[in-house]
Amino acid sequence: MINIAIDGTVGSGKSTLARGIADRLGFHVLDTGAIYRALACSFRDEKHNKIDEQEVEEFIKDKNIEVFFVGKNQHVSVNAIDYTNMLREEEISNLASQISPYPVLREKVRELQQEFAKKYDCIIEGRDIATDVLPNADFKFFLTAKPEIRAMRRYQQSQEKNISYGEVLKDLKERDYRDEHREVAPLNPAKDSVIVDNSQMTLEQTIEYCLNIINKEYDKYGKNKRIKQ
Repeated sequence: MINIAIDGTVGSGKSTLARGIADRLGFHVLDTGAIYRALACSFRDEKHNKIDEQEVEEFIKDKNIEVFFVGKNQHVSVNAIDYTNMLREEEISNLASQISPYPVLREKVRELQQEFAKKYDCIIEGRDIATDVLPNADFKFFLTAKPEIRAMRRYQQSQEKNISYGEVLKDLKERDYRDEHREVAPLNPAKDSVIVDNSQMTLEQTIEYCLNIINKEYDKYGKNKRIKQ
């Protein structure tokens, strides 16, 4: 199987880039952030009073996580509850960043990701894919942009109208700090990742930039004709 790893900062457009490349290559996409956010939904539903290692370990031990697709759209269920429609709430995104650093939870998600990669030519995106989940991925990209630009993108996409741009920017910077300083799998580009700063790039320009890099190496796999020009 051919695996493409896309890592990057929050709000940098990892999911849309992954889908854009996958549409050209005919690959499957696994949105790992959605898995962590679905777990955050379940954690919230169970009304846990605190976030610490013991609480997260107790929470995750009986969780059955399923990823399935309705057309091209990825859905995630936890213990048979489909949380897909709740995943973009700011509260859930923030909670996911708080519970995701715990090793026992990350190991559960890592196993799911690696099994997916064994079954499909795929793109897996998240914040530690190239460094931790798929260190031997065929292609690795690290996507980022200036914090102010990422915050504006998230603000414009948000359906929660009571949240200001300033609040989104503050939350994004706090999440950047947590991602970069967590003890387990901190957010850092792999040494062999291609750094893509799309602060001044459109989505289509970002897709084409990455596809050009893939095309330079693709012939060795004998699958270059799968790219839709």
